[in-house]
Amino acid sequence: QENEIKLLTAEIERLKNFGCLGVSPTLEGLRDENAKLKYRLNFLQKSLQEERSKTAKSMININNCLQEIFGAAIQAAYPDLENPPLVVTPSQQPKFGDYQCNSAMGITQILLKTKEQKVSPREIAEKISKNIPANECIEKVEIAGPGFINVHLRKDFVSKQLSSLLMNGVQPPAVGKRKKVVVDFSSPNIAKEMHVGHLRSTIIGESMCRLFEFAGYDVLRLNHLGDWGTQFGMLIAHLQDKFPDYLTVSPPIGDLQAFYKESKRRFDTEEEFKKRAYQCVVLLQSKNPDFIKAWELICDVSRKEFQKIYNCLDITLIERGESFYHEMMKDIVKEFEDRGFVQVDDGRKIVFVPGFPVPLTIMKSDGGYTYDTSDLAALKHRLCEEKADILIYVVDSGQSVHLQTVFAAGQMIGWYDPKVTRVAHAAFGVVLGEDKKKFKTRSGDTVRLIDLLEEGLKRAMDKLKDKERDKVLTAEELKAAQTSVAFGCIKYADLSHNRLNDYVFSFDKMLDDRGNTAAYLLYAFTRIRAIARLANIDEQMLRKAAREEVLILDHEKEWKLGKCILRFPEILQKILEDLLLHTLCDYLYELATTFTEFYDNCYCVEKDRQSGE
Repeated sequence: QENEIKLLTAEIERLKNFGCLGVSPTLEGLRDENAKLKYRLNFLQKSLQEERSKTAKSMININNCLQEIFGAAIQAAYPDLENPPLVVTPSQQPKFGDYQCNSAMGITQILLKTKEQKVSPREIAEKISKNIPANECIEKVEIAGPGFINVHLRKDFVSKQLSSLLMNGVQPPAVGKRKKVVVDFSSPNIAKEMHVGHLRSTIIGESMCRLFEFAGYDVLRLNHLGDWGTQFGMLIAHLQDKFPDYLTVSPPIGDLQAFYKESKRRFDTEEEFKKRAYQCVVLLQSKNPDFIKAWELICDVSRKEFQKIYNCLDITLIERGESFYHEMMKDIVKEFEDRGFVQVDDGRKIVFVPGFPVPLTIMKSDGGYTYDTSDLAALKHRLCEEKADILIYVVDSGQSVHLQTVFAAGQMIGWYDPKVTRVAHAAFGVVLGEDKKKFKTRSGDTVRLIDLLEEGLKRAMDKLKDKERDKVLTAEELKAAQTSVAFGCIKYADLSHNRLNDYVFSFDKMLDDRGNTAAYLLYAFTRIRAIARLANIDEQMLRKAAREEVLILDHEKEWKLGKCILRFPEILQKILEDLLLHTLCDYLYELATTFTEFYDNCYCVEKDRQSGE
């Protein structure tokens, strides 16, 4: 932007002296051109100003600041080294300072390999330390052990950052150009109930969307519903038999799962029904209005059931199922054919992608399309029409090879360049029961998600009554506490585990108010709010104090809490890069326990025993 401002200013000067254009433009045309340039200049200056003001209010990533400082020190100490290792991490123990730079060991190896120089890491650490440029955040550095550089932060620097945080609120570091992120998550199938397997995609996907939105990205949340395909043939045929007047009277399908099972049983056992089901598919795909109406009715019943779950878990999604991409599929097949990527195998049209043993089937021998075709159509639409800069699929690990093949096919045909556009599969493991086997009901069925949420509500209410909260809360407050605890605990139990691993679902563990659980975090948060309420101090008073007074961090627990709060931007950057949200949960738990230590050691508020004030 700064460069463009310079160029535009120069261009406006040039237009003033229009003779230098080598033509004699009309005065009117010149004025018009000048006005356009001035408008663009104005816009750029304003947006640059906004960006700077946002950056000034943003939290500082201390780790990044230290990396810049040590990067400069290593460059000054070893100017000939190309891409030297830059390793800065928070210290695990206070005796080793606040952060550590552990680059010396890596540089020792590089010097030995490239220059055949044998230099001890400690000697390298000393040379780096001597070249540290003047800065506002480092109090002192010490060299420990074989060559660790222990960094002690300046207290006035930390104090200033905390005061700024209090005045400006929690502003994430600026992301520069506002990138577009498309997240594909939840994605249940029409006419089938959402089960425990959909829980993880729904919770992780929603949380990723919130993360990117908080960081200032433009996020599109997509629900890739299974709302098209051959199963609709048997569902429509069964609908015609069971509710022949469905076109005029809305059919009372109460239990769609039972309806699905009935039609599947008939499809497997009645030959005549099976033939009719196939005819129904053909008529649906040729957009026959009666069949489209039947399809819409079935989709609507499912939608209402899905929405109950999304309301409970506070999930926001835009529905864009497989049917949305149906018209694009023939163009996808043609594009791969035109580029010479298609082979014919037993009447099927297949595409081999280098590095992947199983080909994609983009057209069946009967001329029908497959999941591969719809996934390719969705990928292209998101990249080329939605213009996504980042595309994330929150889908279970079992789909990994399929998705990687689809992504590689998109790359092969030139829809995107991975150096420019990030296309990622945020995979996750399965939900296990407490017996460490796949989570099932006692009868061996898959657990329905709505039953699981209702069980959570019941358990949360039992817990609240055990703690006698029903005696101090109004009926309305008790209901709000019940839903917060139940759904908060279910979400947090999922998010606090590394998504790549399977995780054991246990109501007892997730509702425990000890350890890294939502119940404990809710308790810690409530305690903090209670202190503020008891002290009768509001945010305006705190902001005024932050502007007028210096925050003194004398007590070791104050110092520890202050530094912990300021690590938030580092955590944010890490999870935006690796999409592993349990890191944020670990940080929040550490923050809550660090606050408890502070609260136990430093008086926040005291009551006068006589007056009770």
